[in-house]
Amino acid sequence: MTKKVLKEFKVEYLQVLDENGNCDESLMPKLSDSDIKKIYETLVLIRVFDQKAFNMQRQGRLGTYIQFKGQEACQVGSAFALQDNDFIFPMYRNSGLLIARKQPIVQVLQYWGGDERGLKSPQNVNNFPIAIPVSTQIPHAVGAGFAAKLRGTKQVSAVYFGEGATSKGDFHEAMNFAGVFNVPVVFICENNQYAISVPRKKQTHAETIAQKAIAYGFDGLQVDGMDVFAVYKATKDAVDKARAGKGPTLIECFAYRMCDHSTSDDASRYRPKEEFEQWTKKDPIERLEKYMRSKKLLDDAYKDKILKQSQNIIEKAVTEFEKLPAPEPKDIFKYVFAEMTQQQKEEMEELFGR
Repeated sequence: MTKKVLKEFKVEYLQVLDENGNCDESLMPKLSDSDIKKIYETLVLIRVFDQKAFNMQRQGRLGTYIQFKGQEACQVGSAFALQDNDFIFPMYRNSGLLIARKQPIVQVLQYWGGDERGLKSPQNVNNFPIAIPVSTQIPHAVGAGFAAKLRGTKQVSAVYFGEGATSKGDFHEAMNFAGVFNVPVVFICENNQYAISVPRKKQTHAETIAQKAIAYGFDGLQVDGMDVFAVYKATKDAVDKARAGKGPTLIECFAYRMCDHSTSDDASRYRPKEEFEQWTKKDPIERLEKYMRSKKLLDDAYKDKILKQSQNIIEKAVTEFEKLPAPEPKDIFKYVFAEMTQQQKEEMEELFGR
């Protein structure tokens, strides 16, 4: 019997901007000053939204809400690398992604207020609805990417999930199919270190999430998920590769959830205070501000202006949202199928009359 020793596989780790705002210019993606300002303004806008939505939940003005503080760079950096006609398949922590992808803020609030009509995608933007069950959106994204490949449309599918989803069968089945059929899909894992209260080290014995791509025959890399330039570059490279017919990529955005799992959670019960304090030093917005100051793209006046502008945009959307009429109760019968069944019609009449 002959024993063969396979060489150890390693994955790339990409960081462009460190936590002090220092940039590795050799890795810096091609972004104009106006691009960088637009990215910054979007980061600030979605953080203001996130805090406002949290406050509204505490005031009884929204239902359960799931924050994304700390993961803004994962969502904005990747969104900026996609085209409007590319498909995105978001998870429940992706409100910021949807806003970056032109989903009206009013509609995002509408969704968290319990009205599913808030997830109707804008015209000419392919945003699929938020998936609440863990990992179920991953095969859907591969299906959309495969359909685009068969049609020859050059569209790319991007799917978002947490590291906990990589312990589910849907993830592995989708990865396998994508690898076998060379599907134009980008798998974006927002590894925020905790699946609710379960730390990443109890999710998998693998050194990284990114290396799981190796088993399925395509590229996987890990990026600093709190570095918006690194996320943008990794996603842009993966999207360009997929669009050119060269198959899928798994991107592990190594980040941190600077908030509770949801408004029904208390992370202080399972997360060390010292750990939280260390990670907050890596804040994606503060990091970008340091870089922009060094490049004369940001000063106190501009920073204050963007904050106030964002607050005004969010407050206007909240006012509009709270004036929306409540959904029609009959809709729970009307839109389950393309056409109502006879049984549904009878049940609706029994409850609501003709």
